[in-house]
Amino acid sequence: MASPLTDQLFEQLGGAPLQRISSQLGVGQAQTAGAISAALPLLLGALGRNASQPQGAEALYGALQKDFAGAGDLDGLLGAVLGGAQSRQTNGAGILDHVFDGRQPRAEAGLGQATGLGGDKAGQLMKILAPIVLAFLARQMFQNKGAGTLAESDPSAQLLGSILGQEQQQVRQQGGLSGGLLGAVLDQDGDGQFGLGDILKIGGGSLGDKR
Repeated sequence: MASPLTDQLFEQLGGAPLQRISSQLGVGQAQTAGAISAALPLLLGALGRNASQPQGAEALYGALQKDFAGAGDLDGLLGAVLGGAQSRQTNGAGILDHVFDGRQPRAEAGLGQATGLGGDKAGQLMKILAPIVLAFLARQMFQNKGAGTLAESDPSAQLLGSILGQEQQQVRQQGGLSGGLLGAVLDQDGDGQFGLGDILKIGGGSLGDKR
């Protein structure tokens, strides 16, 4: 079972957005959906780790408030990202550099091998998803007051850190491909050893038929 934020965002990326991302990557929709379902917990889990420290939560909250609070709907942002628009909102590579703090090549290689996309297409997918994830969080924090959103309480960096910390814990506790991949990317000591054999066994290989 996916975590609540991952579920919500995955649902919003279904249908036409999935078709557009699949077309951009040049792979089938089933494989794209499986890769997205692995990439979203990886991105949210990495954000949760960063936000576990007060300064990390403050930095992320500030970025959401400054660059993404007025990002509008996700479809529009996805169109801008896929269209090659240049802005802080669409700079997936820059976002990933901050999110993974030097672990981006490891994340791309791990996701690519575990989902069958290969490192290049996995990197392309994560660059597409990174702005979407931040815009989704900003929308939850600042625009969607009400049940089921992060903005049930007054938004703050502490609240954001708490919610993302819970998200990271859920991903790890659920295990499977997403939890194993998150651990492999964030916990390794930089020697390049993923332990991907174990991850692939846990996840059942390619995610093309999942979701």
